[in-house]
Amino acid sequence: MKVAVITDCNSTFTQKTAKENGIFCVDMPVIIDGENFIQDVNLTSEMFYEALELDKDVSTSQPSPGSIMDLWDSVFEQGYDQIVYIPMSSGLSEACNTAKLLAEDYDGRVKVVDNHRISGTQTQSVLDAKEMAANGRDAEYIQKRLDETAYDQSIYIAVDTLKYLLKGGRVTPAGAALGTVLGIKPVLTIQGGKLDAFAKVRGMKKCESKIIDAIRSDLENRFKDVNKEDIMIFTAGTLQSEEECNNWNELIRSEFPGFDINYYPLSLSIGAHIGPGSIAAGIAIRTK
Repeated sequence: MKVAVITDCNSTFTQKTAKENGIFCVDMPVIIDGENFIQDVNLTSEMFYEALELDKDVSTSQPSPGSIMDLWDSVFEQGYDQIVYIPMSSGLSEACNTAKLLAEDYDGRVKVVDNHRISGTQTQSVLDAKEMAANGRDAEYIQKRLDETAYDQSIYIAVDTLKYLLKGGRVTPAGAALGTVLGIKPVLTIQGGKLDAFAKVRGMKKCESKIIDAIRSDLENRFKDVNKEDIMIFTAGTLQSEEECNNWNELIRSEFPGFDINYYPLSLSIGAHIGPGSIAAGIAIRTK
């Protein structure tokens, strides 16, 4: 049984890195002032965040049903017997539910995973699926295992400005104004697929400490019985400077020695809600 693994670019995969890892990736559309763009095709992250800062009309969209089915059909034409499709969490987009409806026309050959993940945690699911497929597991087994371990992960995000949470209705105008005056920065979390409040602190340095404490708490409590080699920690953000990305990554590495920690840009779907300059870190348990 030859099983293909497909994801979307709300994970950290681009078309290039997906191909390097032997997987397939669905492009995610971005709409700026009514014009359609494709991330990493004709839209860079720098262009995207510049559009946000210029207050252009920016939104993200799920891929069209036609583009998904075209990719699935192409993969089957390449000789694959089954597909495991891992889109972003259903708590953040309707793309997963749409894919489940489309899969009904494929007689069980396409299994859509909703394990409530995005960014680095979604990437870990994709890598785990690829490894299970390489070990001879079929699509149904892989889907079941990823669904069972959906909540073995966390992401913590510190937002540099309240502007974009205000635009998205996640904070009131009065709350945004007071928070700006007092220098209050919200720390958000994604656990179970939705972006929720986690803490409020004053200044980004304290945000860094709060995120580090949260990851450490996960290690010492939720995942205390998990073997270290089965734990993946990563950093992420909407940082626009390579130096800033490296500094944030090195800080987390220094706090959690022995882990191979890499920085991933947060997806544009999250970036549209939190804006540039945000930092994040996450933890995920490998699924076997």
